[in-house]
Amino acid sequence: MTLKLVIGNKNYSSWSMRPWLALRANNIDFEEVFIPLYTGDADKRRILDVTRSGKVPALVDGDITVWDSLAIIEYLAERFPDARLWPEDRASRAHARSISAEMHSGFVALRNECGMNLHRPIGAVPLSDDARANIARIQQIWSECRKRHGNSGPFLFGAFSGADAMFAPVVHRFRTYAVEVTPVAADYMNAMMAQPAFQEWTRAGLAETIVIERFETA
Repeated sequence: MTLKLVIGNKNYSSWSMRPWLALRANNIDFEEVFIPLYTGDADKRRILDVTRSGKVPALVDGDITVWDSLAIIEYLAERFPDARLWPEDRASRAHARSISAEMHSGFVALRNECGMNLHRPIGAVPLSDDARANIARIQQIWSECRKRHGNSGPFLFGAFSGADAMFAPVVHRFRTYAVEVTPVAADYMNAMMAQPAFQEWTRAGLAETIVIERFETA
Protein backbone atom coordinates (compact mmCIF):
# COMPACT_ATOMS: atom_id res chain seq x y z
CA MET A 1 0.00 0.00 0.00
CA THR A 2 1.38 3.40 -1.03
CA LEU A 3 2.13 5.92 1.68
CA LYS A 4 0.13 9.14 1.60
CA LEU A 5 1.61 12.41 2.81
CA VAL A 6 -0.88 15.20 3.43
CA ILE A 7 0.79 18.59 3.06
CA GLY A 8 -0.02 22.28 2.84
CA ASN A 9 1.21 24.94 0.44
CA LYS A 10 4.81 24.38 -0.66
CA ASN A 11 5.32 28.15 -0.70
CA TYR A 12 4.55 28.51 2.99
CA SER A 13 4.41 25.19 4.84
CA SER A 14 7.80 24.60 6.39
CA TRP A 15 6.35 21.81 8.52
CA SER A 16 5.22 19.97 5.37
CA MET A 17 8.58 20.43 3.67
CA ARG A 18 10.46 18.36 6.23
CA PRO A 19 8.89 14.89 5.82
CA TRP A 20 8.28 15.51 2.09
CA LEU A 21 12.00 16.10 1.65
CA ALA A 22 12.89 13.06 3.78
CA LEU A 23 10.72 10.90 1.52
CA ARG A 24 11.72 12.36 -1.84
CA ALA A 25 15.45 12.60 -1.11
CA ASN A 26 15.48 8.91 -0.24
CA ASN A 27 13.35 7.77 -3.19
CA ILE A 28 10.59 6.43 -0.94
CA ASP A 29 7.40 6.06 -2.96
CA PHE A 30 4.44 8.09 -1.68
CA GLU A 31 1.30 9.84 -2.82
CA GLU A 32 1.19 13.57 -2.18
CA VAL A 33 -2.15 14.90 -0.95
CA PHE A 34 -2.29 18.71 -1.08
CA ILE A 35 -4.75 20.65 1.07
CA PRO A 36 -4.41 24.46 0.92
CA LEU A 37 -3.91 26.25 4.22
CA TYR A 38 -6.04 29.13 5.50
CA THR A 39 -8.62 28.88 2.71
CA GLY A 40 -11.76 28.23 4.75
CA ASP A 41 -13.74 25.64 6.66
CA ALA A 42 -13.98 23.12 3.82
CA ASP A 43 -10.23 22.58 3.60
CA LYS A 44 -9.94 22.65 7.37
CA ARG A 45 -12.47 19.81 7.54
CA ARG A 46 -10.45 17.89 4.93
CA ILE A 47 -7.43 18.05 7.24
CA LEU A 48 -9.56 17.04 10.24
CA ASP A 49 -10.74 14.03 8.27
CA VAL A 50 -7.12 12.86 8.21
CA THR A 51 -5.98 13.88 11.69
CA ARG A 52 -7.78 15.35 14.67
CA SER A 53 -4.82 17.68 15.21
CA GLY A 54 -6.19 19.73 12.31
CA LYS A 55 -2.67 20.41 11.09
CA VAL A 56 -0.37 19.26 8.31
CA PRO A 57 1.73 17.32 7.60
CA ALA A 58 0.20 13.92 8.23
CA LEU A 59 1.46 10.57 6.97
CA VAL A 60 -1.03 7.80 6.28
CA ASP A 61 0.33 4.25 6.04
CA GLY A 62 -2.65 1.92 5.77
CA ASP A 63 -4.48 2.13 9.08
CA ILE A 64 -1.63 4.08 10.70
CA THR A 65 -1.66 7.88 10.74
CA VAL A 66 1.32 9.85 11.97
CA TRP A 67 1.19 13.60 12.40
CA ASP A 68 3.92 16.08 13.34
CA SER A 69 6.95 16.45 11.09
CA LEU A 70 9.55 14.98 13.45
CA ALA A 71 7.31 12.06 14.41
CA ILE A 72 6.85 11.28 10.71
CA ILE A 73 10.61 11.27 10.13
CA GLU A 74 11.07 8.93 13.10
CA TYR A 75 8.38 6.64 11.71
CA LEU A 76 10.00 6.63 8.28
CA ALA A 77 13.38 5.81 9.82
CA GLU A 78 11.84 2.70 11.41
CA ARG A 79 9.72 1.80 8.38
CA PHE A 80 12.59 2.17 5.89
CA PRO A 81 15.84 1.40 7.75
CA ASP A 82 17.80 1.14 4.49
CA ALA A 83 17.15 4.85 3.89
CA ARG A 84 19.35 5.62 6.91
CA LEU A 85 17.46 8.73 7.90
CA TRP A 86 19.52 8.79 11.08
CA PRO A 87 23.29 8.17 11.25
CA GLU A 88 24.36 4.58 11.94
CA ASP A 89 26.77 5.51 14.72
CA ARG A 90 24.93 5.71 18.04
CA ALA A 91 26.63 8.92 19.21
CA SER A 92 26.01 10.64 15.88
CA ARG A 93 22.43 9.40 15.85
CA ALA A 94 21.85 10.87 19.31
CA HIS A 95 23.38 14.14 18.15
CA ALA A 96 21.22 14.23 15.03
CA ARG A 97 18.06 13.60 17.04
CA SER A 98 19.01 16.24 19.60
CA ILE A 99 19.53 19.03 17.09
CA SER A 100 16.39 17.97 15.22
CA ALA A 101 14.35 18.19 18.42
CA GLU A 102 15.91 21.58 19.18
CA MET A 103 14.91 22.78 15.71
CA HIS A 104 11.45 21.35 16.16
CA SER A 105 10.68 23.07 19.46
CA GLY A 106 12.87 26.16 19.44
CA PHE A 107 13.88 29.26 17.47
CA VAL A 108 10.51 30.93 17.98
CA ALA A 109 11.77 34.46 17.31
CA LEU A 110 13.27 33.48 13.95
CA ARG A 111 10.07 31.69 12.95
CA ASN A 112 7.92 34.70 13.84
CA GLU A 113 10.13 37.34 12.24
CA CYS A 114 11.23 35.41 9.15
CA GLY A 115 8.23 33.38 8.03
CA MET A 116 8.74 30.96 5.17
CA ASN A 117 7.53 32.55 1.95
CA LEU A 118 9.27 31.53 -1.26
CA HIS A 119 7.53 34.30 -3.22
CA ARG A 120 8.97 37.03 -1.01
CA PRO A 121 11.62 39.21 -2.73
CA ILE A 122 15.04 38.56 -1.20
CA GLY A 123 15.95 41.22 1.31
CA ALA A 124 16.93 41.75 4.92
CA VAL A 125 14.52 42.85 7.65
CA PRO A 126 15.23 44.33 11.10
CA LEU A 127 15.61 41.48 13.58
CA SER A 128 15.24 41.33 17.33
CA ASP A 129 18.08 40.27 19.59
CA ASP A 130 16.27 36.98 20.16
CA ALA A 131 16.09 36.28 16.42
CA ARG A 132 19.78 37.10 16.03
CA ALA A 133 20.55 34.72 18.89
CA ASN A 134 18.53 32.04 17.08
CA ILE A 135 20.56 32.61 13.92
CA ALA A 136 23.84 32.39 15.83
CA ARG A 137 22.77 29.14 17.51
CA ILE A 138 21.73 27.54 14.22
CA GLN A 139 25.06 28.41 12.64
CA GLN A 140 26.82 26.99 15.70
CA ILE A 141 24.93 23.72 15.24
CA TRP A 142 25.81 23.58 11.55
CA SER A 143 29.45 24.39 12.19
CA GLU A 144 29.82 21.70 14.86
CA CYS A 145 28.23 19.09 12.62
CA ARG A 146 30.33 20.01 9.60
CA LYS A 147 33.51 19.98 11.69
CA ARG A 148 32.76 16.44 12.85
CA HIS A 149 31.39 14.98 9.64
CA GLY A 150 32.61 17.21 6.80
CA ASN A 151 34.93 14.54 5.44
CA SER A 152 32.07 12.11 4.73
CA GLY A 153 29.77 14.35 2.69
CA PRO A 154 28.32 17.87 2.32
CA PHE A 155 25.43 17.56 4.79
CA LEU A 156 25.22 17.85 8.57
CA PHE A 157 26.23 14.24 9.16
CA GLY A 158 27.92 13.64 5.83
CA ALA A 159 25.10 11.94 3.95
CA PHE A 160 21.64 13.52 3.79
CA SER A 161 19.69 12.69 6.96
CA GLY A 162 16.55 13.50 8.89
CA ALA A 163 18.45 16.35 10.53
CA ASP A 164 18.93 18.01 7.13
CA ALA A 165 15.22 17.62 6.43
CA MET A 166 14.42 19.33 9.73
CA PHE A 167 16.72 22.29 9.01
CA ALA A 168 15.79 22.62 5.32
CA PRO A 169 13.24 25.44 5.84
CA VAL A 170 15.90 27.45 7.68
CA VAL A 171 17.99 27.41 4.51
CA HIS A 172 15.09 29.08 2.72
CA ARG A 173 14.64 31.60 5.52
CA PHE A 174 18.29 32.58 5.58
CA ARG A 175 18.28 33.00 1.79
CA THR A 176 14.96 34.86 1.58
CA TYR A 177 15.80 37.30 4.36
CA ALA A 178 19.43 37.78 3.22
CA VAL A 179 20.82 36.65 6.56
CA GLU A 180 24.57 37.07 6.80
CA VAL A 181 26.17 33.70 7.47
CA THR A 182 29.62 32.25 8.00
CA PRO A 183 31.48 30.53 5.15
CA VAL A 184 30.73 27.13 6.72
CA ALA A 185 27.00 27.92 6.85
CA ALA A 186 27.08 29.25 3.28
CA ASP A 187 28.70 26.03 2.03
CA TYR A 188 26.08 23.95 3.79
CA MET A 189 23.25 26.09 2.39
CA ASN A 190 24.68 25.71 -1.12
CA ALA A 191 24.80 21.93 -0.70
CA MET A 192 21.18 21.90 0.45
CA MET A 193 19.99 24.17 -2.37
CA ALA A 194 21.73 21.88 -4.87
CA GLN A 195 19.98 18.79 -3.51
CA PRO A 196 17.49 17.60 -6.19
CA ALA A 197 14.53 17.10 -3.84
CA PHE A 198 15.12 20.52 -2.28
CA GLN A 199 15.14 22.05 -5.75
CA GLU A 200 11.95 20.20 -6.70
CA TRP A 201 10.11 21.54 -3.64
CA THR A 202 11.38 25.06 -4.34
CA ARG A 203 10.28 25.03 -7.98
CA ALA A 204 6.82 23.80 -7.00
CA GLY A 205 6.50 26.43 -4.28
CA LEU A 206 7.45 29.23 -6.64
CA ALA A 207 4.95 27.92 -9.19
CA GLU A 208 2.05 28.08 -6.75
CA THR A 209 -0.49 30.76 -7.56
CA ILE A 210 -2.19 30.71 -4.15
CA VAL A 211 -0.95 33.79 -2.32
CA ILE A 212 -2.35 34.52 1.11
CA GLU A 213 -1.57 37.18 3.68
CA ARG A 214 -1.43 34.77 6.58
CA PHE A 215 0.98 31.88 6.33
CA GLU A 216 2.59 29.27 8.52
CA THR A 217 5.78 30.39 10.19
CA ALA A 218 6.83 27.18 11.91
